[in-house]
Amino acid sequence: MPLPPPAARREVHQRTIEMQAFARADGLFDVEARLIDRKPFDFVRPSSPQPVPAGVPLHDLWVRLTVDGELTVRAIAAASDVTPWALCCEAEGTLQVLVGERLARGWSAKVKERLRSAAGCTHLMEMLVTMGTTALQGIRGSDPSRRPSPEAKLDSCYAYGRERSVVRMLWPEHHRPPPA
Repeated sequence: MPLPPPAARREVHQRTIEMQAFARADGLFDVEARLIDRKPFDFVRPSSPQPVPAGVPLHDLWVRLTVDGELTVRAIAAASDVTPWALCCEAEGTLQVLVGERLARGWSAKVKERLRSAAGCTHLMEMLVTMGTTALQGIRGSDPSRRPSPEAKLDSCYAYGRERSVVRMLWPEHHRPPPA
């Protein structure tokens, strides 16, 4: 286990999120995500007197983003197989406000702004935020000509900070010494 040993504890919730990126035959790309929430014990929801048995999903949600080579969202599809309320399925349609947006810097903020609070489903929003990174890694990783310039990578994360050794090694002309 890569983390230090934990204190004595018991599991109270499990969330699994899976994401995959696909290159389509028509030149577009699909990024799919699935979120499943489970409890390790029987759980009573306010929406039903019948408990959800231990291990059975409380949420089972899907999202598919279709993007072009410029990382512009062309389509979004969502499916809510398991939700606490039937009404939750209506949130699938709220994602359409992101069609036409680009998966670029600011994607996370745009998703949160457009789908915050009662404007959308928190779980679908959480998936969409990280689907941007999955799309970038899938699309750019599948074709070296799509990889961003050094300037686009600089200061985009900790390792690519201008003061870091990675920048000194890859792009010494962009490296600057750390502040004293």
